[in-house]
Amino acid sequence: MNGDSDMTLAFELEALKEVASPESVFEDARSWTTYIGVVSEKPTYVVTNFTRKNRVRQDFFSGPRGVDESLEGVKDQFDTDRYVFIGTTDDDEARANELGWEYLDIEDAAEAADWTMGSETTPEEIEPDTSRDDWP
Repeated sequence: MNGDSDMTLAFELEALKEVASPESVFEDARSWTTYIGVVSEKPTYVVTNFTRKNRVRQDFFSGPRGVDESLEGVKDQFDTDRYVFIGTTDDDEARANELGWEYLDIEDAAEAADWTMGSETTPEEIEPDTSRDDWP
């Protein structure tokens, strides 16, 4: 993803959760973007907790607004040549197109930028082994 650096890059929170290291992704993207942030329909504290936990320093986030209003506001506030929205769903793509943003699926973005995708299952999704090998 070594393109024009006059770019605003927005990640949908669910897309950012799919990479192995959100901190590394943001560090890399900062080298070729002007502004970068996270938008989501989730409550502000969910985005804030995720970004703090993963040491993601963002220029903007959706706050109490939804994704559509956030993308519109970001485009009004940050004047760059390109606006790129990274998401995971067909709805994300439709939203980007409707609001005048370029769309990239997280897997395509990760491949282009050489980012490592995370595991398909998170530790919370792995069922604990309830059998006991140490029981006589």
